[in-house]
Amino acid sequence: MIFLPYGRAFNEQALVNYIQATGRDYIIQGQQTCSFADHSKPQSLDYWLRQNYANNRDTKQAENSVLSDLVNTGLFTVVRRLRCPDKRTYCKGVRLI
Repeated sequence: MIFLPYGRAFNEQALVNYIQATGRDYIIQGQQTCSFADHSKPQSLDYWLRQNYANNRDTKQAENSVLSDLVNTGLFTVVRRLRCPDKRTYCKGVRLI
């Protein structure tokens, strides 16, 4: 289980399943300090966490501590240059091992 600093906990396998369903082997971090309605990266980890596990959707969820906890499961690695599927820029995120 991964515990969010501003939300509930989630099972890392749920994230693995979500990433695999996208057809990619990664997800960008996408953390933003904005309301959920104004989030500009709907294919990001931050958006997915807000949508599914946040106590308050208007609070950023994909903190660096969450990425560290994901890496500690042995299922993910942090990558600093992943293509954002929403903005087409390069972003930090996690890739499935």
